[in-house]
This record gives sequence, structure tokens and C-alpha cells, in this order.
Amino acid sequence: MLELKNVSKTFNPGTVNEKKALDGLSVALDEGDFVTIVGSNGAGKSTLFNAVAGDFYVDEGSIVLDGRDITYLPAHRRSRQIGRLFQDPMRGTAPHMTIEENLALAYLRTAKHQKAFFSRVSREDKEFFHAQLARLGMGLEDRMRQPVGLLSGGQRQALTLLMATMVPPKLLLLDEHTAALDPATAEKVLSLTREIVEAGHITCLMITHNMKNALELGSRTFMMDGGRIVLDIRGKERTGLTVEDLLERFRSGAGHALDNDRILLSDG
Repeated sequence: MLELKNVSKTFNPGTVNEKKALDGLSVALDEGDFVTIVGSNGAGKSTLFNAVAGDFYVDEGSIVLDGRDITYLPAHRRSRQIGRLFQDPMRGTAPHMTIEENLALAYLRTAKHQKAFFSRVSREDKEFFHAQLARLGMGLEDRMRQPVGLLSGGQRQALTLLMATMVPPKLLLLDEHTAALDPATAEKVLSLTREIVEAGHITCLMITHNMKNALELGSRTFMMDGGRIVLDIRGKERTGLTVEDLLERFRSGAGHALDNDRILLSDG
């Protein structure tokens, strides 16, 4: 479904700031895989997402999505097939537009509706938006005419999640999308994430600093280090694994202990 072959990316080559962010990374995801990703700062997690999303072209290797080589496909064309959430809730929505207008923009830009115009939002579309918002359990279906800028961070992130998945994408990228939220709101958004991904059978990659969440959510866990995937755990191997087990497996796979305080101090 998603296949990366020998993907490498170096920033600022030939300078004192040269940084090899991805180092011959190869991995394949099956349709419906829900992969959690952990690793220290600089391990290559967000760079991996940026490469897949098309924020830059890789130096070497290839990226294939659903049988199509997208290695040199522009980011705006990939966005019709790839949904993405960021750590900052402000990045996924237009604050001065209403909830309804944000949903319309997200809905009509998808591959299925890319030839539609914003003015063609029908009554059926609005009823669909209302029903989708009701799934969030936040009362936003009764506030569709309000500007998104009036929402809390958690409400905006839940709305962004909905916008990215109303028409299920071929791939969903979640880049620490609950890290900026308070614990109770983060738990709510994670629960919605699990529900929406499972219901839509969406192939998903989720970066998290919380190792407990990394083991409890999804079907597969990656640990990254130095631009490589040093651990790929799934199935029976993943069942019953503890955070301590995961740290030990990382130490063996990477050749050193995990040194990220944010991860190590996370209590789930």
C-alpha cells in the first residue's frame, strides 16, 4: 500500500550544518496498517512524514502509494490522497472561516470532489457535515456558522481530524497531533482517532512521544534512530510488550539507550 525503498535525504550538504535525516530507509505498509512511531529528536520521524507528503523531494530512493510512484509528485497533488495533522492545532484550519466553510473546503478539494466549486455546497452536503460533526460529541454540529478561531485547541484538532478523514484518504499522517493538548482532551482526540481510523480502515502513521500509547494504539510500532527504522514490531511480538521491553529492544537495535527525556518521562 505504501512502500519506501532506500529513501535518503541530506540537508545542507557540503556545509558544517550537513545533516543526514533519512539514511537508506526502506519499509512497506499493508492497507489498513495503523503504525505508531517513536524516537528521539532528530531521529527522522517528521522528516519521514515530510518526504511522504512531498514537502521536499528525496535525494535517493522511491516512494510508492497504492501502486503509484509519487516520488516526484508535487505536494498539492499528494494532498488529495494523504491526510495530515500536526502538533499545532492552528495549522489544520482557517480561523476566520466558519466550521461549515472549513469542512466544505476540505470536502470539495478531495479527489472525489475536486471539480466542484465552493459555491456548490448543497443542502445534502450541509446535512452530511452536521452528521459528521455530531460524531465528535463536542456539540460542534450546533455551531457550524461560528468561526473556527473561537474553538479550543482540542476542538480544532478534532475538527482537523474530521476534515482529513470525511472522505477517507489512502494514507493518514498524524504528527504528534495530541502533544499540545491537555491530558483529558488528548485522550478524547486519541479515542476519536482510533474510532475514525478503524471505521474507515485507513492506513495510518502516527508519531507519538508517549510510549504507552505507541504500544496500545494501532497494530504496529516503529522505533526510529539516525534516519532509520531500527525496530518494526507487530502481531504476537507486540502483544504484551511493556514500555521497559520496548526500551530494551531499542537499546539492542540502535546500539545505545533512548535519550529523549520527553519520551522517558511520559507516564501515559
